Amino acid sequence: MSIAKNLTEIKSQLPAQVTLVAVSKTKPVADLMEAYTAGQRIFGENKIQEMTDKWEQMPKDIEWHMIGHVQSNKVKLMAEYVSLIHGVDSLKLLQEINKQAKKHNRIIDCLLQIHIAEEETKFGLDEEEINHILTSDDFKSLENIKIVGLMGMATFTENQNQIEKEFNHLNSIFDKHSKLETSNLKLQTLSMGMSGDYKLAISCGSNMVRIGSSIFGNRNYQ
Repeated sequence: MSIAKNLTEIKSQLPAQVTLVAVSKTKPVADLMEAYTAGQRIFGENKIQEMTDKWEQMPKDIEWHMIGHVQSNKVKLMAEYVSLIHGVDSLKLLQEINKQAKKHNRIIDCLLQIHIAEEETKFGLDEEEINHILTSDDFKSLENIKIVGLMGMATFTENQNQIEKEFNHLNSIFDKHSKLETSNLKLQTLSMGMSGDYKLAISCGSNMVRIGSSIFGNRNYQ
């Protein structure tokens, strides 16, 4: 089955309010261009260098989302063009994004990554840390970033009840903080759900899903 067909099929199943991020990590530009030609304009990458290489080669009306763990020292490579950074998990990282965005006279949209999984390996903030960041004077002084939502990854498990519980937990944190609004904070995006669990995520309130293998096929990790 072709990438274009996969894309059309998935899009036909998504509610109108749900944004599809095509996760294109490890895939060649030719595959991304097939998706682009089929109408996809939002691509998600997990390595800043790889994303930058693709940005340089591809049409400039693409929105690039950084969906992987972000190393502070690499932020400068994407500050010129990135549309949304999903995995922000510290004030220090926000300060670095703010600093690099300022150099390009931009405001960069970010999602705070919340730790909802039971696995220790997943990155993310707990509720206390989110509260601490969003109410701090250091955060309020950042003029070149905007927190536009939250993201989280469920535990890698076959247990649908557990995944549902984790998604609902993230949704409740989102609801709680969506009342807050400042010049650099307005929660509108709840990014949760991937190829294996995006339908469940949408039923739990997600309005942005990150889908890779169901569009591009399995990845070849070297």
